[in-house]
Amino acid sequence: MPLTPEQTQAVTSWVAAGDNLSVIQQKLSTQFKVSMTYRDVRFLVDDLNLALKDAAPKVDASDVTKAAPAKAATPEKKGFIDKAKEKLGLGGDETADAEEGFAEATDELPAGTASVSVSVDKVVLIPGALASGDVTFSDGVTGKWIVDNQGRPGFTKISQPGYRPTPEDGQAFMQELSAQLQKRGF
Repeated sequence: MPLTPEQTQAVTSWVAAGDNLSVIQQKLSTQFKVSMTYRDVRFLVDDLNLALKDAAPKVDASDVTKAAPAKAATPEKKGFIDKAKEKLGLGGDETADAEEGFAEATDELPAGTASVSVSVDKVVLIPGALASGDVTFSDGVTGKWIVDNQGRPGFTKISQPGYRPTPEDGQAFMQELSAQLQKRGF
């Protein structure tokens, strides 16, 4: 459906203002009584040679050492690393000082050189797991870990009941786990 020059100018100003496709679709419907599918709005923006603004900058997810810890993420928006930190007891209700100390400690740990050793099983026999293996923390506590089919890491067995790794060990575990899984093509 071709738009009038007035409607085209309005769409251009909405894109320049940073509106996303669903907002543009809604404004077209309410202001001009033009009903378009989301895909049609996407094609319209492309046909007008307009570039949508990204709400959030793109982050290189391939290197977890570059990722800054999220300040306050909603449960739906927590990423793989945030969920892992939560499971390891490294995030959550910590104070700001503890978060700063954690960030400083993790910056000092180069990827792959940690006092935590992680091995990946060649065959995964646990239903619902994408990967599994063993971990030995710096204090000698051992455990079995898994990554489930939704990418969430977890522990199935720990040699010391109620054990929580230190923040340094937790970060070292995540870095080693990431490095080992990348070697295996995950």
